[in-house]
Amino acid sequence: MNRETITKDDEGKRVLNTDGTEVGRIVTVEDGHGYVEPDPGLADTIKAKLGWGVATEEAHPLDEGSIEEITEDAVRLRGTL
Repeated sequence: MNRETITKDDEGKRVLNTDGTEVGRIVTVEDGHGYVEPDPGLADTIKAKLGWGVATEEAHPLDEGSIEEITEDAVRLRGTL
C-alpha cells in the first residue's frame, strides 16, 4: 500500500527524486517531518533503520507536501531535494 504520510516506520528508507535518483535516506522522523541525510554512512543507515537515527546539521527537513508516495522501501518526492 502506497501512502503520503511519513511515520517513524520510514526511518532508514531511501529518498528518491522524481527521476528515481537517490538523494539520501530518512534518518529520523520528528513531529511529522522526516529528515533526509544526503550521504549517510553505513552506521547512520543502520541506526535509522533501528529507530536510533538523529538529524545532523547536514540533514534536510522534508514535509509531507514534498512527498509523492511512500512505498515499502523508498520515499519518492514530487520534485527534487
